[in-house]
Amino acid sequence: MQFDRQHLSDETLLDLYKKILKPRLIEEKMLILIRQGKVSKWFSGVGQEAIAVGVTAVLNSDEYILPMHRNLGVFTTREIPLHRLFSQWQGKANGFTKGRDRSFHFGTQDYKIIGMISHLGPQLGVADGIAVANKLKKNGHVTAVFTGEGATSEGDFHEALNIAAVWDLPVLFIIENNGYGLSTPTNEQYRCENLADKGIGYGMESHIIDGNNIVEVYTKLEALVASMRENPRPVLLEFKTFRMRGHEEASGTKYVPQELMDAWAVKDPVENYKKYLESLQLLSAEMDAEFKASIKKEIDEHWELATNEPEIAASLEEEMNDVYKPYDFEFIAPGTTTASIRFVDAISQGLKQSFERHDNLVMMGQDIAEYGGAFKISEGFVEAFGNERIMNTPICESAVVSAGMGLSINGCKAIVEMQFADFVSTGFNPIVNYLAKVHYRWQENADVVVRMPCGGGTQAGPFHSQTNEAWFTKTPGLKVVYPAFPYDAKGLLATAINDPNPVLFFEHKQLYRSIYQEVPTDYYTLPFGQASLLKEGNQISIIAFGAAVHWALEVLEKHPEISADLIDLRTLQPLDTETIFASVKKTNKALIVQEDTLFGGIASDISALIMEECFEYLDAPVKRVASLDSPIPFTKALEDQFMSKSRLEESILALLSY
Repeated sequence: MQFDRQHLSDETLLDLYKKILKPRLIEEKMLILIRQGKVSKWFSGVGQEAIAVGVTAVLNSDEYILPMHRNLGVFTTREIPLHRLFSQWQGKANGFTKGRDRSFHFGTQDYKIIGMISHLGPQLGVADGIAVANKLKKNGHVTAVFTGEGATSEGDFHEALNIAAVWDLPVLFIIENNGYGLSTPTNEQYRCENLADKGIGYGMESHIIDGNNIVEVYTKLEALVASMRENPRPVLLEFKTFRMRGHEEASGTKYVPQELMDAWAVKDPVENYKKYLESLQLLSAEMDAEFKASIKKEIDEHWELATNEPEIAASLEEEMNDVYKPYDFEFIAPGTTTASIRFVDAISQGLKQSFERHDNLVMMGQDIAEYGGAFKISEGFVEAFGNERIMNTPICESAVVSAGMGLSINGCKAIVEMQFADFVSTGFNPIVNYLAKVHYRWQENADVVVRMPCGGGTQAGPFHSQTNEAWFTKTPGLKVVYPAFPYDAKGLLATAINDPNPVLFFEHKQLYRSIYQEVPTDYYTLPFGQASLLKEGNQISIIAFGAAVHWALEVLEKHPEISADLIDLRTLQPLDTETIFASVKKTNKALIVQEDTLFGGIASDISALIMEECFEYLDAPVKRVASLDSPIPFTKALEDQFMSKSRLEESILALLSY
């Protein structure tokens, strides 16, 4: 291994040695403890320390790093107190996740480190979002994100690199090519000779670096980062290295040929660098022993601190309170000046006024900039707020949602517009596994609104007509809003943007241009979790949301003899069960109508809640009315048959006569 110190001082060379030595000695301790059963799981980075240490050492302490499992050197180089890391690995309260997640599945704003989730790909898009916020702030920061050669096969890798290239984002995309996935060698993972060659396809600068050579890592990264601060752009780096231990300790390395292990053993980054420093007469045996003794003493003392910390006692209240970031709703009353506007205009007006109110608000989506979006909701927004805040995206929903998470991490508010709610399936993972869980896991909020143009009745077929709220209402950590009227849409959208938690905001396409209402012209907010009682009666409780509210109104207008409570839920998570239960206890009959298909829809849960809480008040079974359990068809006759609207009147009358 050849070392070229270039301009590096003796002090820097020795400092790098101490930095690379520390994670190695911690690893040696952990390997003993795991055999003793004192650590439950361990992902070893032995042999890869030079990458994590070198990258972290060249970045400023206020620049974000997004590491993976084998990057202990990131955490130690950022000087996180070891007892906190040890508490994290022991599942103690002084860790970073209150015992809710393990190993490096956490982040810490104090040290600008954002840990991974097991679904590896979203990490890359999060780095994009952090970099977008940095460009907005014009702070010249660079973001570094790690991945392995295995994760380069994921679609998120392509999406994130493509976005970074198109938007000129100052992101270091770091591939630690360590030879294996769990047991899958690189020749079964990709066919190109070097992963760095993928940069060509994105028009992105790329480099191959010896990942076991700390001097090469440091000097090349130092120059690159300085250049990126002056000329913001993404850079793809492939670090050639090797994983000397199993994917995690339990898996072992029996599948690795011994000659390959032997070849890489002689390239050990710590031992080779030690010999280099000795050859320069910078490191003596006495100094080395002193460094090791000092680090081992620190490790032992901090391990004892963590070990002596009490085990976590389960607290039901704390567990449930941490699912969402606490939010003190600010009620801003509507003014008296109103105008009769359409649903679509209310959404547009609400967005515009929120952009005026929040200068850190960014909206991303396909064709939303100059074109104004598929439904022209953001028409004129670029002229008003600029391309830095109204951002056209490539067709890559997953990375865009992840970028929304990154914007939130870096102090911005994000709106992601799905061109159609159906397309959210390609962005599903970061919504349900990152946004929804991040506050519960390590108390970081996801200040992201995902706008969801949805619903049938327009003969748009199976891929442009779904109303898929049930995909999200069952996921703890998400809020789900589904207004039926322009007034509610505008006020609830303002609240969704103010709320620091992730919100799925459903906008029914058929209502966009068919429903008018007098709406206050100025900015106002409406609370989540409060249903609207549109009609009052004593024969039946009809519970609906979205377009189904208007279908119920049509039936009641046709049958004035029916005395009904009509409840417009407005928000599905949180759900206003108080209003539902009070109504059912009064009318003794309940019907829930949804546009979604029947099985597994939210109507099923509302029905179950009514049965549990109001059983003794019921004079009839709770009735659910929903669309057919089939994909939504295109032709009008088939779509009409599919939609729950076609069965609503009959169902109401049947329940009344029960």
